[in-house]
Amino acid sequence: MDPSLFSESSTGKLLEISYPGATHAFVPDELPPNWSIPIRLWPLVVEARAAISSLNGTGKLLPNPQLLLTPLQYREAQLSSKLEGTIVHPQQLMLFEMDPSPEVADDAVKEVSNYMRALSYYTEHKDELPLSLRLIRQLHKILLRNVRGEGRNPGEFRRVQVQIDKPARFVPPPANHVSPLLWNLEAFIHSEGLQDPLVDAFIVHYQLEAIHPFRDGNGRIGRLLLALMISEKCRLDHNWLYMSPFFDANKNEYIDRLFCVSTEGDWTGWIEFCLNGVISQAKDTEKRCDRLLKIYDDFKERIHNTGGSHRLNRIAEDLFVTPVVQIPSIADKFSVTYHTARSDVERLIKAGVLAELPGQGIRTFISSEIFEVIFEPIDSLVS
Repeated sequence: MDPSLFSESSTGKLLEISYPGATHAFVPDELPPNWSIPIRLWPLVVEARAAISSLNGTGKLLPNPQLLLTPLQYREAQLSSKLEGTIVHPQQLMLFEMDPSPEVADDAVKEVSNYMRALSYYTEHKDELPLSLRLIRQLHKILLRNVRGEGRNPGEFRRVQVQIDKPARFVPPPANHVSPLLWNLEAFIHSEGLQDPLVDAFIVHYQLEAIHPFRDGNGRIGRLLLALMISEKCRLDHNWLYMSPFFDANKNEYIDRLFCVSTEGDWTGWIEFCLNGVISQAKDTEKRCDRLLKIYDDFKERIHNTGGSHRLNRIAEDLFVTPVVQIPSIADKFSVTYHTARSDVERLIKAGVLAELPGQGIRTFISSEIFEVIFEPIDSLVS
């Protein structure tokens, strides 16, 4: 880390340290920052809040929120991990979700799956475990379970010095500064914050990344907490908005904007970048929601036209949660014989709802239309 890059406007201080490959560490100032939302950004704040409000309203139109929530979690989990170099094909993830046996997946797949487990944990426990350091530790423990970093004290704040990249691009504060900074962070989360809760969420995201409280997995826990903060602070009915797709598409700027807050105190540039991301992601998610609803209605019509049944409609609806399916799982879920489940799958293939996925040990079927809406760039999809 080059100390000369840190100007007088820096949002913290440099400390000399004795650490292999690093001479200085950066200690961020406590929150709230000595900054307020400039007048020129308020129209963007209003637009971003309107975009997530519209998304929240669109979500209420869904016959079942999970039709969109689970696909969004798949996408967020995959792309948040991709930002740290973990590449997983979505089909691999979905196959593992059907059969989460350790021997059938590599660490990359399990790492992304853990992200989804952490999201589900918060949904199940948010009434008893609010946004807090305790929650952050618990989610971190889930993220690192049986994957890369599991030997680096999951769920425990670091007691050693760390650095980001080799040679060091950024050196977070020494370990003795971590706890005081985290207590201040928690107090800020529970306070009224600045003028807008959406802006507060991005301030917290920066601060957590600057503190770098864990020995591993800091990026993933930071983006996870960001999604939860946006949902709670902006009073969304569900976790509709995730920022990892935007950060992944603009990875270099994402990293540079975070760094410039530390070196130059450029809160305005960071917040403007994030607000534009909110608008982009909210609109993208609304488009995906609209297309999934069209497919949902289209599937019902196709199944009806082939003399469908209530069970066929339920199988098709489940595809919006996991668009990959196997005959034994259908038989188990609906308490029918293998023969009956196979007959159901054949009818869904005839209706154009399912197609066989080649190259699998067990016959596996996929709804390509749903899969593409979840994972393909929205502009590449046919209207």
